[in-house]
Amino acid sequence: MESALKNRLLKNMKKLKTYVEKEKIEAYRIYQKDIPEYPYLIDIYGKNLLVYEQGKKLYDEEVKIRDEHLREVEETLIEIFSVEKKNIFFKAREVQKGANQYVPSETLTQNDFVIHEGELKFYVNLEKYLDTGLFLDHRPTRKNLLQHSKGKKVLNLFSYTCSLSVAAAKGGAKVTSVDMSRTYLDWGVDNFKLNGIDLSDHMFCQADVLKDLGRRIEQNETFDLILLDPPSFSNSKRMEEDLDIMRDHPLLIRDCLKLLTPDGELFFSTNKRKFELHPVVSENASVKKITHTTIPQDFYGSFIHESYLIKKSNPRNK
Repeated sequence: MESALKNRLLKNMKKLKTYVEKEKIEAYRIYQKDIPEYPYLIDIYGKNLLVYEQGKKLYDEEVKIRDEHLREVEETLIEIFSVEKKNIFFKAREVQKGANQYVPSETLTQNDFVIHEGELKFYVNLEKYLDTGLFLDHRPTRKNLLQHSKGKKVLNLFSYTCSLSVAAAKGGAKVTSVDMSRTYLDWGVDNFKLNGIDLSDHMFCQADVLKDLGRRIEQNETFDLILLDPPSFSNSKRMEEDLDIMRDHPLLIRDCLKLLTPDGELFFSTNKRKFELHPVVSENASVKKITHTTIPQDFYGSFIHESYLIKKSNPRNK
């Protein structure tokens, strides 16, 4: 099976070579559970490799098999990519609730480094958190924002480390980024500085998005483009109410539409599996599913997110 794993990785590398070189990217997915016996996700981050395994309770024999597999994966990666053991990072993806996925590890060091993505640059960290600071699957969305945001007023909700904000700002937009985490907003500010973006035209707001939307509606604010990529579930202590995207997305979308200019657009994305857009959304807005345009080549063939472009039904009359 070692040869099968090695052959698959080499095959994937060959298939992605042209894409990676053309897009000038340093961070991308090279393997996604391709072989059933090796149900891992493997991402390349420059000279480093990140291996996600499914975090679950294992029995003694399963632990033994798992450890053997991981050693095999490690040895194969060292052979193929000529990296040292210290450049391979292993993480367990467990079912997370609330803000648990954003809790830093107490046992690992905190080493940030820069990843290039075309014209953009981002700080990432493969050790401190479960996620790295950059969602690789939103690469096409960042490219689109870079190319089509000039002169727009943009609101990025649940902005995380502001990678979408950076792309829009670099493309000529004035961007307001909203997140409940001061840590991630500060990370976002660093990403702006890294890309040489003047901060004076942009805002970083630490707030509960649900409350922030209501406040902006009361103040009659408007935006040309709103980016809405919420977590599937959150019960953070800083929020007055928990968030369940299956239950709450119609209200979130409704409030975002109230903030749009007549010809404005709402980009809505979710990584919730088996997500179904509530019919009430289409009854009150113009909805276009655009997932096929927002999934990058290195994620083809597996579910990673769904995305929609939503507008007011009759923008000229709103």
